[in-house]
Amino acid sequence: MTRNELSGRARGRLATRFWIVWITVTTATVLTAGSGCTSLRRWAHQGFRVGPDYARPPAPFADEWIDYQNADVDTSSEIHAAWWTVLGDAKLNELIDRASRQNLSLQAAGMRILEARARLAVARGNLFPQLQEAFGGFQRFNQSSTTANALPVLNFDNWDLGLSAAWELDFWGRFRRAIETQEAILDAEIENYDDVLVLLQAEVATAYVQYRTFQERLKVARYNVELQQRTVEIVEVQFKNGRVTELDLAQAKENLAATRSVIPEYEARIRQTANAICVLLGEPPRDLSAELGEGAIPEVPHEILVGIPADLLRRRPDVRRAERRAAAQSAVIGIAESEFYPHIAITGSVGLASADLSDLFRSDSFTGAIGPSFQWNILNYGRILNNVRAEEAGFYQAVYDYQNTVLTAAQEVEDGIVAYLKTREQVEAVDEAAAQALRAVEVATTQYRRGRINFQPVVYMQQILAQRQDQLAATRGSVVLSLINVYKALGGGWEARLQGGSAAAVPQPGPEPQPQPPAQPGRQVGAPRPQDTEQLP
Repeated sequence: MTRNELSGRARGRLATRFWIVWITVTTATVLTAGSGCTSLRRWAHQGFRVGPDYARPPAPFADEWIDYQNADVDTSSEIHAAWWTVLGDAKLNELIDRASRQNLSLQAAGMRILEARARLAVARGNLFPQLQEAFGGFQRFNQSSTTANALPVLNFDNWDLGLSAAWELDFWGRFRRAIETQEAILDAEIENYDDVLVLLQAEVATAYVQYRTFQERLKVARYNVELQQRTVEIVEVQFKNGRVTELDLAQAKENLAATRSVIPEYEARIRQTANAICVLLGEPPRDLSAELGEGAIPEVPHEILVGIPADLLRRRPDVRRAERRAAAQSAVIGIAESEFYPHIAITGSVGLASADLSDLFRSDSFTGAIGPSFQWNILNYGRILNNVRAEEAGFYQAVYDYQNTVLTAAQEVEDGIVAYLKTREQVEAVDEAAAQALRAVEVATTQYRRGRINFQPVVYMQQILAQRQDQLAATRGSVVLSLINVYKALGGGWEARLQGGSAAAVPQPGPEPQPQPPAQPGRQVGAPRPQDTEQLP
C-alpha cells in the first residue's frame, strides 16, 4: 500500500470522527435547547443566537406641555439648533464656538468614542479564528545512562517551527451578541458626547449671562453710590448751616457706606465668573475684562420654541444614551445564556520538526493535527442560571433608568417653561417698582431740601431704590437664565456636530489619536412588558 493511500485512509477516518462528534454534540444541544432558556425554533428565528432580541422599551411622556396654550410657548416648530443665537449676542456666539473646539471635558468624551470604536473592532475580530500564532524553538536533550530503561539515544536535538490556530464557532451567537453590546455602547458614547456638548453650551451661556448680570448690578451699585454721595454733600451743607443735626449726617454716611460695601462683592463675582468661562474654554484663568468689555444683559425673544414632549425621545442625548445602555444590557443576557450550551471549536496546527536543522525543511519533517472539540459546563447550571438572572435584572434596571430619564427630562422642561414665563412677569412688576422708587427718592430729596420732611424718608427711599434696581438687574438676568434652562432641558444644540467642518464634530479614528492640548492665550408608565420589549427567558 502506498503512502498516499495510507494518507487518504487517515483523512477519511478523521472526517468520520469529526461528523460523529458533530452529530453527538448537536443532538445533545438540541435536546438542551428544547428545555433551556431559548427554544430551538426561536434560536433559528433569531439568526442562530440565544438570548432576547432587543426592542425599545415604552417611554412615559405627556401629549402636550402644561403651558402649551400660552401664546408665548410655540409648540408648532422645532427649537433652534443653535438656540443661543436667539439672544443676539455676537460675543456669546464666539465663546460657545471656542468652547466647542477647546473644552477638555468634551475632548475627553470624544476619546471615549474612539475607545468604544476600538473595542467594537476587537469584538468583531472574535468572529474569526480567535487563536492564530506562530511558534518555533530549539531544545537540547541530555538523558541519564544510569537510570532504569535508559533510552538508546541519550543525547539529541529537536528543532520545530509551525503555526497553530483555534476557531470557536459562533454557534449560539455569543460573539455576535458581544458585537451588539459594543455597538450599543458605541452609540451610548456618541450620545454622551452630545450630552456633554449640550451641557457645555448651556454652561457657557449661563456663565456669560451671569457675567453680564453682575456687571449690570455693579453699575447699579455705583449709580446709587453716586446718588447717595450727592445726598451726603447736601446733608453736610445743611449741617454746617445748622439746619439739621449730626444724626442726619450720620444716617446719610451709613447709608452710603452700606451701598458701597456691595461693590467689592460684585467685582469678585465678576472675576470668579470670568475664571469659570476660561475653564469652559479649556484655558487657564485670566483677566477677561478687556476681551469681554462692557455689555448689556442679552434680550430674550418674545416666544420660545419648545416642540412637543415626544420630541425629547430623539432630541435629548441623555435619553438616547439611557436607551442605548438598555440595548447593550439586553445583548449581555444572550452572552450569559450562551454558557448553557457547548462551545464548539476547530483547532489545528501545522509545522516542521527535526533533530537536525539541516533536515527541518524536508518534506518528511512535516507534522500537523486538526480536529473538532467542544467544551460544555454541564455541572455549572446553578451558577449559569443565576448569572443569566442577574443580567436580566440589570436589563430591567437599565429600562427603568431610561424611563426615569424621560420623566426627569419632561420635568426639567416644565420647570424651565414656568420659570421663564413667571420671571418675565416678575420683571415687569420689579421694573415698575424700581421706577416708582426712583420717583420717590426724587420727591423725598426735594422735600428734604425745602425742609418739609426730616431725613428718615430720604434714607429709607434710597435704600429701597438700591434694592429695587439691583433686583431688577438680577431678575432680568434670571429671565435669560430661565430661557437657557429651557433649551438645555429640551436637549438642543448637539446638532452643531452634524454641520460640515464644525469644531464640535465627533472625532474620527486615526493612526495615533491624541487629545488636543488646551489652547493658550404621560403615556404608559410602569414595568416593561414582554410585548413592549422582548420575551425574556
